[in-house]
Amino acid sequence: MSRRALVIACTAIYIFLMLPLLVVFPISLSSAAYMQFPPPGLSWQWYERFIDDPQWVDATVRSLYVGVATAILALALGIPLSFSLVRGKFAGRWLVDRIALAPLIVPTIILSIAVYGMFAKLKLIGEWYGLVIAHTVLALPFVVLVMSAGLRDFDRGLEQAAEGLGASRTRTLLRISLPLLRPSLVSAGLLAFISSFDELVVALFLAGPNMTLPKKMFDNILMEIDPTIAAVSVMQILLVSIVLVLIGRFGRGLRSAGR
Repeated sequence: MSRRALVIACTAIYIFLMLPLLVVFPISLSSAAYMQFPPPGLSWQWYERFIDDPQWVDATVRSLYVGVATAILALALGIPLSFSLVRGKFAGRWLVDRIALAPLIVPTIILSIAVYGMFAKLKLIGEWYGLVIAHTVLALPFVVLVMSAGLRDFDRGLEQAAEGLGASRTRTLLRISLPLLRPSLVSAGLLAFISSFDELVVALFLAGPNMTLPKKMFDNILMEIDPTIAAVSVMQILLVSIVLVLIGRFGRGLRSAGR
């Protein structure tokens, strides 16, 4: 395939994927009382309805703090795991690496069924911290991948220089290694957050009556369809876009630091 044909094909696919946004954004500002495209007029009424509806607000807040807690826990587990996988020399390292990345391979529905059976016995169904644990399992591979890439490009001579000047390993880690790995840390944390914030399948099994935002959107589509769902979708798209821009920015910072 020639380069021009490849560019044309990629452009066509991109346009096809972006077309729904041309519908969602106008509908979220529709003045109609139901789904209608093109909208007869413009209004902020559906955004106001979202803000005034405690169920939507509660679901959004719950998704935010579950996402933040997931990011923190995934970083707490992923950082030492990444150090051990990149720098460690122990038997079975390849097996640990495969297990850490397994959630990227195993279908989420299978993982959700397995977690549901275990969490039902532990009475964690419907508990927000149960969701955090399950989401951490899904987010951990992203942290391991990003942190491992940062560690492979890291100049260990800086650590050796600090230790040569009398710094302990702990002090070197806190004052040298982690600050220089900040781009990787931020990117990994943001990826972990967004993977939790957008997760639906696990929430369908584990959330119970305490809905997250994706589950609330799913239930709203099943029960009733009004332009509120379009307004929520737009806000979710904007949030994810902001996170992706931040990841891209810190990713460039990481490449610059590596050079």
